[in-house]
This record gives sequence, C-alpha cells and structure tokens, in this order.
Amino acid sequence: MALDHATTDFLKQLADMGGKPLHEMTVPEARALGTFLGELYGKGPAMARVEETTIATEDGGSFPARVLVPMGTPRGVILYFHGGGWVLGALDEFDTLGRKLAARTGCTVVLPDYRLAPEHRYPVAARDAYTALRWVADRMPGMPIVVAGDSAGGNLSAVVAQRARDENGPSIALQVLVYPVTDCDLDRTSYQDPENQLMLTRDAMVWFWDHYAPDPAQRANPDVSPLRAADLSGLPPALILTAEHDVLRDEGEEYAERLRQAGVPVELKRFDGQMHVFFTMVNVLPASAAALKLVAERVGQRLE
Repeated sequence: MALDHATTDFLKQLADMGGKPLHEMTVPEARALGTFLGELYGKGPAMARVEETTIATEDGGSFPARVLVPMGTPRGVILYFHGGGWVLGALDEFDTLGRKLAARTGCTVVLPDYRLAPEHRYPVAARDAYTALRWVADRMPGMPIVVAGDSAGGNLSAVVAQRARDENGPSIALQVLVYPVTDCDLDRTSYQDPENQLMLTRDAMVWFWDHYAPDPAQRANPDVSPLRAADLSGLPPALILTAEHDVLRDEGEEYAERLRQAGVPVELKRFDGQMHVFFTMVNVLPASAAALKLVAERVGQRLE
C-alpha cells in the first residue's frame, strides 16, 4: 500500500527545506538533523522522578543514562536503546518517547546514551549495551526487564538478548525489536525497492555500516548481525515491528521467522503504509501512537 498521508506530507515538508541526503552529510551535519527532528516531538508526560546517571564500562570509559520513573509503583523496567545507525542519537531526542513508554506501560524506562561511531566503532556499542543491561539488573534487582529499541537500537536489543542467554546473564522477560538491523546484507528485496528509499535509504545504510564496522569481515559476527547466530533457541519472547516501506523490513521479518523456527514465542507486526523512523516520531506521525499502544499492551501482558 502507498505511504499514508501524514508521512507523505511530512516528507514533502522536509523536501521543501532542502538539504543533502544523509549519506552525503558529515557526521556533525547528520547529528544536527537528529536534533532538529527531536525538537518536533514536544514534551512527554510528567514523571515521578527523572535521574541522570553515568554507567562505567570495563574499558575504563563511561556513558550517560537517563532513568524515567513513572507515577505509581513501577511494574518492571524497559531498557530502551535508541536508533541512529550506531552513529546518531542523543538522550534528549528520545526523552519524549521514553516518557510515553513509561507512562503507558507503568515501567521505569532506562535510556542509555551508549557511545557512538565513528569515535567509538564496533564492538563498543554492543559492549555498552550489555553493560547497561547488567547495570539495570544490579540496580533494580527483582524487577522484570524488557529490552527494546528501534533500528540500530533494535540491533543492540537482539545482541544483548543473545549474549545474556549465552553467558547466563540477566533474565529478560521480553525483547521488543522495532524495525531492527539484524544483518549486514544490503541486497535484500526491501533494500532494492525504490519505494523504500525514504528517510532511510540503502546508501544511508552503507554510510552507517562504514562508520560503525568498516571492516567487512567483522559484519558477519553475531554481535553485529544477530540474524547470523547459529542458534536462536532459548531467547526471550519477542515482539517485532516492521514498516512496509523500509529497507530494513525483510531482515526484521526474517529474524522473526528464524526465532519462530527456533521455538521462541514471537509476534510480528508489519505496519503498512509506514516508513522507517515512524515509531519514534511521536506527536508527528499518527502510526507512532498505534505502535506505542501495541507495545504497551504486549509489555503489560508479559508482566502480568
């Protein structure tokens, strides 16, 4: 089906503003675009408490994190990894989404500001993500944990779920993967379809991969391309959302099928008429609200 009217109108507004394609931008230019988009979302719901903290890493580094505690007694914790191709994204750009998740689910939401490429290339983001998972488990003992994320954040969610299984790490109640990057193969049908070259294009994914994992030999590692793990059994139940007009659509849906074949409970929902980034565009694209509603319902059901 064609893009919905809200998305078409939004893309027209962006086109009218001019500007270069993302893959022709410098990293600072691309990050400025992310800041601009974040300003469109407005403010999220009030929280009972907002905590700014720092998570130390095993390599002697650290990264910031924001803890959003909703009103009432939290029923669990959502560790949410933001998207941005491992290159873009900042806490303030995902604050509104995090607040809405916290308010809708009744869960504390932790937003880790993991270190970005090209300043910190693979495997830094993957290691930071697992460090964040262990931090949550240590600081909030007994709380059921949901790992979630969009795009590259969906990639990191899948990666930490696999690592937690392999290393007998923290228990994960549910993984929510929103149009996740699961593989480094850029020749799937969804990558080649001209109708999918919108906010995220094949060229942009080449740009992201070249910044995050410039060595092609590394890209087949399961902690980069989780679809390439030999065994997907024993992983947490999964909710996977994809967008019809998205270069990442096929690999997200293939990951859902691989999980299903491995005996993992999985629900796949494709949002027709939507493009990449629709989920995070709260208060801008109506489909974001529908997707948030589905996520909140499934998190609630899992934590009952």
